[in-house]
Amino acid sequence: MCENPEPSRKLERVMRNGLTTRAGIAAVLTAALLMGGAPAGAQSMTLENLDHFPRATLVIQAPGHVYRFRAWIADTPARQAQGLMFVRDLPADQGMIFPMRPPQVAKFWMANTYIPLDMLFVAPDGRIEKITANAKPFSLKTISSGAPVEAVIEIGGGEARALGITVGALVQWSPNPIGDFPALPGRQ
Repeated sequence: MCENPEPSRKLERVMRNGLTTRAGIAAVLTAALLMGGAPAGAQSMTLENLDHFPRATLVIQAPGHVYRFRAWIADTPARQAQGLMFVRDLPADQGMIFPMRPPQVAKFWMANTYIPLDMLFVAPDGRIEKITANAKPFSLKTISSGAPVEAVIEIGGGEARALGITVGALVQWSPNPIGDFPALPGRQ
């Protein structure tokens, strides 16, 4: 799910001001959580049934193979904040697409996410630019694309490696909510 950057900004301010004791940091983190620094709306968020999310056929062309996934599209800020939170099972042929309009550095975390996920960061040219494999459930560690991306794809943890999906693989989906990705060779 997309991350709320506010707790890290508060911690950075504390570090700049010289408050570095464990007690000081714990106090700031506690205050950040009490002041809404938790994942965007996670404590009061109303979860939307995934059946209401738009769906797409996601196609990833890896060396020598073409893989198809049934994917939910997290096409609104609320859906992106929810992501795959509280999902306890993700079949191997399913995933979620997080479109980024305009392309931007994406930052995710795994709060309230029960299953490990592979995150595929898709560059504006439609190719996978970075893969974070087996993101740890419930982790608040920031997972960043490091560069502007047009989409982030989440699939089951370990799926990318098991299927041979690597950096450079071509990604597209239909319906495509973020513009024209290049057509896969031999496919129109």
